[in-house]
Amino acid sequence: MTKKTRYFLAGSAAVLAAGLGTGLVAYYTGGFQPVSASAVSNELRYVPADATVVAYADVRAIMDSDLRARLKEAMPMHEKGQQEFQAQTGIDIEHDIDYVVASLSTGLQKPAPLVVARGRFNDTQLEALIREHGGTVEDYKGKRLIVCTTSAHGDIPIQTGSVTLAFLEPGLIAIGDTAAVKTSIDAQLAAHSITSNNEMMELVSEIGQSNNAWAVGRFDVLASQANLPEQVSSRLPQLKWFAAAGHVNGGLSGSLRAEARDDQSAENLRDVVRGFLGLARMQAQADPRTSALIESLQLTGTGKTVALSFTVPAEVLQMIPKAVDAPR
Repeated sequence: MTKKTRYFLAGSAAVLAAGLGTGLVAYYTGGFQPVSASAVSNELRYVPADATVVAYADVRAIMDSDLRARLKEAMPMHEKGQQEFQAQTGIDIEHDIDYVVASLSTGLQKPAPLVVARGRFNDTQLEALIREHGGTVEDYKGKRLIVCTTSAHGDIPIQTGSVTLAFLEPGLIAIGDTAAVKTSIDAQLAAHSITSNNEMMELVSEIGQSNNAWAVGRFDVLASQANLPEQVSSRLPQLKWFAAAGHVNGGLSGSLRAEARDDQSAENLRDVVRGFLGLARMQAQADPRTSALIESLQLTGTGKTVALSFTVPAEVLQMIPKAVDAPR
């Protein structure tokens, strides 16, 4: 596997990982401008109806946020790798990606991650890069696919299989396992996408109206297919759905929400969270700043619903220290 191929595969793997984790990452890090779920309705048409998890993040706003600038000062990163990746792929991660919609389907033989990204991409350069190193080009139902066989080789921990890059529409690409990409194209053409899943879309519509970073999914499906030991799975809360969302407006606010199988399971979970909050408040008494953050945690929900929200004032975010240059 050559250096150029490793750049592309590493970038693809990074996008996949970032996309799948984007709801929770955005929930914790923030840096967004309000965008409703309807803004990505076109992209959602490429997410299969049976997707177990769906997530969204406004990458453009994250990159431009004051919080990210502050974190970048506190935790400077080497830019050489990013510049080399841009030179090979033509993608400037800082400016060329607007937002991503990610999904995970677990109904196939193996989990099938998929990322659909909106932005500005040099299609010709991407295709030439992959073809130069053994990739093949094919047409699938009117969409151009570039398939690259992968293997666990060198310093890139990717399982044997194939990663496919698909040019769905101008400015819209998909990256994922070949089967997952083809399934997403089928979903769009057959109008059998996540937009036809009423339960999932109700959650998306609800949290997408006031947040521009979110993730929703079926907790029970994930737990049942995780192959966890019996002593672990038996202790998991009996949850059906989960949702996470975040929003920044001067400070940082976010929420976690879960729907249990029944009222008793929800009450049991609320008891666990109450105990955690009580312990956290006791430990935070010596630090007023930490105490203010802990006090912002609010447990709500009735019936089968459990929700936890928090708010971090801008003053707390401004306390993030800048990195100190190491002595030379």
